[in-house]
Parts: sequence; C-alpha cells; structure tokens
Amino acid sequence: MAADKTGWGDCKAIARAILHDRAARRKIIGRMLMTALLMMAAGLWLIDGWLASSVWLFLAWWAGCAGLTCLVMLFALYDALAVIREERDKH
Repeated sequence: MAADKTGWGDCKAIARAILHDRAARRKIIGRMLMTALLMMAAGLWLIDGWLASSVWLFLAWWAGCAGLTCLVMLFALYDALAVIREERDKH
C-alpha cells in the first residue's frame, strides 16, 4: 500500500492519544472552554458594534460560539464516560 500522503493516519493517531490520556483530554477541554468564553466575551463587549453591522456576521459569530460550546459539552460527556470506564476497569 502506498504511503499515506494526506496525514490522515497521523491525525488519527494524535486523536487516539489525546482521547486515551485523561490529563491531555482535560487540558484540551480547558483550552476549548477558555476559547468559548473569550469568544463570548469578545462578542458581547469588544466587537459588538461590528456584529451589529450585519445580521449574517451576527449569526455566524454566535453560531460559532454555540458550536464550540456544544463541542466542549460533548467532549466533557466523553471525558465523564471515559473516567467511569477507567474506574470500572480498575476494580
């Protein structure tokens, strides 16, 4: 088989390593949460005038914030289930 030139195999290996390591998982969740909070704060106070200039900008910005927040919640749910599985496997 030819060498993987797209890097898809590398991406899968990195994702697998992050998902299986509790500390890395929690670090990623924390960074994503801080990014979502900073985006929300920026949308409320820093760029509110720019967002008010166009309905599409407004919708795109807040859809991005909502999407990132949903991603953080899904990642946190995965983390909780992984911790339950890890603790169950210990005993």
